[in-house]
Amino acid sequence: MTPAKKLADVIRRVGDTGEPALVAFMTAGFPSASKFREHLTAVASAADVIEIGVPFTDPMADGMTIQRSSQAALKQGVSLQWILKELGAMQRPAAPLVLMSYLNPLLQYGYEKLAEDAFKAGVCGFIVPDLPFDEGTEFRAALAVKGLSLIQMVTPVTTPERLAQICSASDGFVYAVTMTGTTGKSVTVPDTVLSYLDRVTAASPVPVCAGFGIRSREQVEKLKGHVAGVVVGSALVEVLERGEDPALWLSQLRTR
Repeated sequence: MTPAKKLADVIRRVGDTGEPALVAFMTAGFPSASKFREHLTAVASAADVIEIGVPFTDPMADGMTIQRSSQAALKQGVSLQWILKELGAMQRPAAPLVLMSYLNPLLQYGYEKLAEDAFKAGVCGFIVPDLPFDEGTEFRAALAVKGLSLIQMVTPVTTPERLAQICSASDGFVYAVTMTGTTGKSVTVPDTVLSYLDRVTAASPVPVCAGFGIRSREQVEKLKGHVAGVVVGSALVEVLERGEDPALWLSQLRTR
């Protein structure tokens, strides 16, 4: 089974129970690089998939919380190379791992070498917010050699034609952004968002996960039946920043 298929299967299996899979985002090395392995293990004990953020100087799709965490991690020397080395040296969790990175660090690393090293480190796929679908052919091909996923993002303003094109080319899962703008804002999940998520789910051959602004059990409850998974980011980063138990907080998002 390829890493991309493993990722899709985990999300689909949890989603089929009626409980959306939890995709938990954490910025690598935040709040403490020395505790990265400890925090990753704790998050993985309560989440179904882990999305590890690669710190970047200009995370344009992210709100203030993740921007702050990214700057703090960079000051501690955290980089893409550091993350892959840490993952390679630790006992990795059973939960599939996804790296979220802006394009520059990936280009600097080199696509073919990155695919090889990411595969060895147990990574199943990548999310690249600033890589347009039409410009992702080269990276997608490099990842495909190792069976890794390039996870595509869609938004409420994605046209039906574009949505069909992106979903048909997707593997792992489709990341359905719940709103335009940056991460971190709370989303009330109006019916218009639910109908949009239903359209994405209908168009996608792989599981769909909703993200941006998810931070409460009530939101997760409302998304049940519309998506296979939910992505929790800024709220979890804030939990880690406060020194609270991430596993306990994540378990409280479960609707049953």
